[in-house]
Amino acid sequence: KQVSKNIGYSYHNLEQDMFWNRSLDWLLENYPDEKLLFLFGRNAYLKTRDKDGDRAFSYIKSSPMRMKMCKFAEKRINMDCIKNRRTIRKYKQEDIPSELLNSLLEEAFRASTMGNMQLYSVVVTREPEMKAKLAPAHFNQPMVTTAPVVLTFCADFNRFSKWCKCRKAEPGYDNPISFINAASDALLVTQNFCTLAEAHGLGICYLGTTVYNPDQIVEILQLPELVMPVATITVGYPDECPVQPERLPLEGILHEEVYHDYTDQDIDRIYAAKEAMPENQHFVTINQKETLAQVFTDIRYKKADNEYMSQVLKKTLKQQGFE
Repeated sequence: KQVSKNIGYSYHNLEQDMFWNRSLDWLLENYPDEKLLFLFGRNAYLKTRDKDGDRAFSYIKSSPMRMKMCKFAEKRINMDCIKNRRTIRKYKQEDIPSELLNSLLEEAFRASTMGNMQLYSVVVTREPEMKAKLAPAHFNQPMVTTAPVVLTFCADFNRFSKWCKCRKAEPGYDNPISFINAASDALLVTQNFCTLAEAHGLGICYLGTTVYNPDQIVEILQLPELVMPVATITVGYPDECPVQPERLPLEGILHEEVYHDYTDQDIDRIYAAKEAMPENQHFVTINQKETLAQVFTDIRYKKADNEYMSQVLKKTLKQQGFE
C-alpha cells in the first residue's frame, strides 16, 4: 500500500515487508497527528508531517529514541493482543525454542503472588508419548497431541512446605484455604503467560478439562502431595485465524460499589446479542433445543457431569493433602 509520499530512504525495505506495511497502516490510522517513534529490527523511525503537511517517516540513529519506541511498541502490541485475542487450536508443526519458552515463563512468574511465596509449578510436556498419555484426561482434544508444547500449571505448596521444614519451621498448608491460595497464584501466572505468549506471536488454548480429571493428570505427571493441577495450556505457532468469540457487554458484568442483582429485563438485554448470533442460533437448532441456555445446561455442562467431576475433584484434593 502507498502509505506516504515520503518514507525516507528505507521505503523499499518497508514496501517489501508485510509486517512493516501493517505496522505503518496501524500508525497512520490510530495516530494521524502525533509525533511517534517506532522501531523495527535495528532501525528507528520518527513519524511526523513533512513541509507539505503529508505524513512522513524519518530514519533515526539515536539509541535513546529506539529504547522509547521499544517500550511504546511493546505496550501497544500487548494491548492489541489482549483486545484481539482468540483461542488457537491448530498449530504449525514448528518447535518453540526452549530459550523463548523459558523467557516467557520467567516473565510470567512476575505475577502477583500470595506473600511472595510463588505457590505454583509448571510441567512442560514436549514428548509425543507424554502428550498421548495426557490426551485422555483432556477428552482427547486434538490440540493436546498436535501442539508443540503442553503446559500444566499446578498449585504447589510442596516446595514451600519442604523449605519450611528444612529451616526448622512447621508448615500448616494441608488445608482448603492453602489450596485456594496456591490455585490463585497458579492461575495468575497462567494468564500472564498466555498474554506474553500471544504478544510474541504464539497461539494458546486453555483447557478447562484439567479440573475435570485431575486424578489422571496427577498420576501421569507424578505430582507429589500438596501439588494439584489447575490449568493446562497448549502452545504453538498459529495455523488458523478463527473468528473472535463474542463477549457480554461491560454493563452486564460491572457493578459499582455493591453487587446489583439482575432483573429478567437485565438478563434479556445483556444476553440479547449473544443469543442473536447466527452461530449460536445454529447450536440451538442442531441440538434440538428451545434456547441457547438449554444447550449449556442439557448438552455441554450437565448437572450430572458436574456432580460426578466434583466428587473426583474432592477425592483428588484429599489424596494430594488438601483436606
